[in-house]
Amino acid sequence: MDMFDEFGPELIIEVYNPKANMHGFLIIDSSARGPGKGGIRMTPTLDKEEVFRLARTMTWKNAMANLPFGGAKSGIIADPKLMSKKQKDSIIAEFSKALKIVCPEKYVAAPDINTAEHEMEVFAKANGSRKSCTGKPKKMGGIPHELGSTGFGVFHSALVAVSYLGWNIKEKTVAVEGFGNVGSFVTKFISESGAKLVAVSDSKGVIYNKDGIDFKRLESIKIKTGSVTNYPGKKLPSEEIISLPVDILITAAVPDLIKISNVHKVKAKLIVEGSNIPMKPEVEEILYKHGVLVVPDFVANAGGVISSYVEYINSSVSQMFKLVEKKVTENTKMVLEISKKKKISPREAAMQIAKERVLKKCKICKV
Repeated sequence: MDMFDEFGPELIIEVYNPKANMHGFLIIDSSARGPGKGGIRMTPTLDKEEVFRLARTMTWKNAMANLPFGGAKSGIIADPKLMSKKQKDSIIAEFSKALKIVCPEKYVAAPDINTAEHEMEVFAKANGSRKSCTGKPKKMGGIPHELGSTGFGVFHSALVAVSYLGWNIKEKTVAVEGFGNVGSFVTKFISESGAKLVAVSDSKGVIYNKDGIDFKRLESIKIKTGSVTNYPGKKLPSEEIISLPVDILITAAVPDLIKISNVHKVKAKLIVEGSNIPMKPEVEEILYKHGVLVVPDFVANAGGVISSYVEYINSSVSQMFKLVEKKVTENTKMVLEISKKKKISPREAAMQIAKERVLKKCKICKV
């Protein structure tokens, strides 16, 4: 993949320490609007291309949210399920020390897949600066992402899209892909809104119950048994979440969930991207041409980075929730209105806004 263009990336750091069994990447895509902001994910399948795609998404996400951050992302190739807490902490600390040269002036980290407030505490201490990351524990002045800021924003983005389509949320069925820090909160809020939750997935599979799924019971079963698939209903492979007969699909976990090879299976008429890069732009374009409304990731799931900004300026949790709702609601409305007016896809509309905001601050970009 040729990932260099007029916007970036500006800096790529690859860290490898065989003794610590640590191989990681940091990609600062753009610092036009401020220090690169983006989380640290830890998965065994991670590669440089994925980190770049995520960093570029953060460039657009921060610009779309109108925050004084650039775009960045980092990742570590490792499987947390195969290591002890001590081993994981050691890897995070080693990675953090290697990034002292850029934190926090050029890069500010945050939680992502398989990292949370504890890992941010480890990262900040090893880095020697509390400003080196957000999503830290409350005792360190942080606003943990475990409060559900991203899921809260995704939910409000979905409400805007539902209203845009002229739907009544209480008459619609919903499937949520993923039941982690994003998906569990989206599931909670969407259930409380009166929508009929009929399917939820996790790494073990999908539970589908056309009669409806009770969130509190689902949450209890997940805690007690380790999987949503133990809820009563039909158990399916994880990838089948996209092919179920629902009105709304909310993605909240893995990248590239919907591909060219399976896009024809999608039955939902509204997809809200709570996860980062759940499909490539060309797949979104196919869905758009087939009448499926897709709210792009960097519009819908900006709650996490908005929360990070509130922590960065030392503000409060209550202010965080107010700002997430305000910004995500306003931006989703703006994107859908421009999409309708110009007869272009929501992603294309959002990209026009984000690119314009980056270019206004960019001294080296030329288009």
